[in-house]
Amino acid sequence: MYGDQCGVRGLGGSNFARTNSGEFCLACQHTSMIQLGCRPWNLSLVSVIILAFSNMLLTFFLLQSENCRSGDVSHPLEANLFTEWNLGSFAQDVPTSRPCSVRSYQTVPDEEDTLMIDIRRGRWDARRLFKTFDAVLTGSGFSSLSESHLVSLATQSSVEKLHSIVQVAHHWTGPISVALYAAGDEEFDVLQKYLVYLRKCYPPIRDRVLFSLLMPKDRMPTKQPRRYELPEDVDCVKPEATLQQLVSRISSQQTAWRVQNTYPQNHLRNLARKNCQTDYVFLTDVDIVPSFNLTQGLNEFLKSANCDKCAYVIPTYELDTRVRFPYNKSELVRIAEKGLARPFHQKVFIHNQFATNFTRWVQDVKPGNKGYAYVNKGKVYVCHDVTNFEFLYEPFYVAKDIAPSHDERFMGYGYTRNTQVYEMYVAGYQFKVLSPIFTGHWGLQTKKGRPAWREKQNNFNRKHFDVFKKEVFARYMRDPLKMVKKSR
Repeated sequence: MYGDQCGVRGLGGSNFARTNSGEFCLACQHTSMIQLGCRPWNLSLVSVIILAFSNMLLTFFLLQSENCRSGDVSHPLEANLFTEWNLGSFAQDVPTSRPCSVRSYQTVPDEEDTLMIDIRRGRWDARRLFKTFDAVLTGSGFSSLSESHLVSLATQSSVEKLHSIVQVAHHWTGPISVALYAAGDEEFDVLQKYLVYLRKCYPPIRDRVLFSLLMPKDRMPTKQPRRYELPEDVDCVKPEATLQQLVSRISSQQTAWRVQNTYPQNHLRNLARKNCQTDYVFLTDVDIVPSFNLTQGLNEFLKSANCDKCAYVIPTYELDTRVRFPYNKSELVRIAEKGLARPFHQKVFIHNQFATNFTRWVQDVKPGNKGYAYVNKGKVYVCHDVTNFEFLYEPFYVAKDIAPSHDERFMGYGYTRNTQVYEMYVAGYQFKVLSPIFTGHWGLQTKKGRPAWREKQNNFNRKHFDVFKKEVFARYMRDPLKMVKKSR
């Protein structure tokens, strides 16, 4: 305390005033007049009010501007942005300064960006291979959005692909449940830092997204969650580059471990889905980007839907990275006609989406088609039913959260999504294709870009399917695709 440097003292005998160092000191005792430096001054009532108000205003601005860094400013994200990767390094130790934003005087408290978990606890999966943590970070508006919307978007991601959530969160305006996977201390550390970046830079993520976490028993972190802050040179318009720089510091030993161990996709899908709080769930992968206005259109459509066993298919297209994200269905069809977009997995594995019948789906953009008026208005409607369902069909769909869960025996690639869709079909679900909404995936895929280990995992999961299809038959006593008979 600086007792010999008392500042301006307020009315009514207030005992505290602000010093030049920013601390507060005990002012000289005097109740009849204002004192400055402990010397009396006779001032008029107007001067008293002005000085008192100025002191309060100055203190307010000092508190708000203290330690503020321009690096925390969030830049607007263009809707058609195809993200890239770049960022400065995070501080290794917890800094003493607090970040603040020039956008608003109300900043996100640091503790709200710290994962709300104790790694010694958690919930084990059925085989005790993975430990689950629900709602480790929750967006400020997630609960209210869940009450005002009929459908949530549920998705999952590993650490290195998490940048994709930026564009997803800017397109999807309802609640989002994200299940994350992190193995070991290095990935856990990167994940925590990047979550701070996402929540500080992007209001839609801070407001709408609930994050849950899954970690493997054989690679559990040894350190509890920490508090991190953004560096001064953070770039809020390069989420992919930001993450890449963090991921590049992960050791080769950790990378080798990840290649040798399968990614638990179905565990994560179940985790993301069951943390949704709405009746309907739109389950996707993190790099599947919803079309504009999909949330509102889908929410309006579901208000009149009355089908417990309906799966509403949202068609998915691959997009050339040279184009902007299509503003609407008509624009998507135009770029597809130029070869800059095509149905998802069309060249890699056509059966993945073939039953959606894209040829029929694109017809309503032409005048005279019965669905043309709906397309022009952007109103969501059932374009057609899936009539040629086949095994290996893997649509992204919206359904009530009573659908069968994803079987967690299937890990890695192959038979992870299509087995769940197959069980839905055996259970009597109808698949209905919606228009004019859609989803996009950046990049025109080819078989050359697929690593050999994916086929190895696919063959391993095929063996699990021989048992799975018999269990499904016993559960529903139906075999509409003759899958069990074919194996006899």
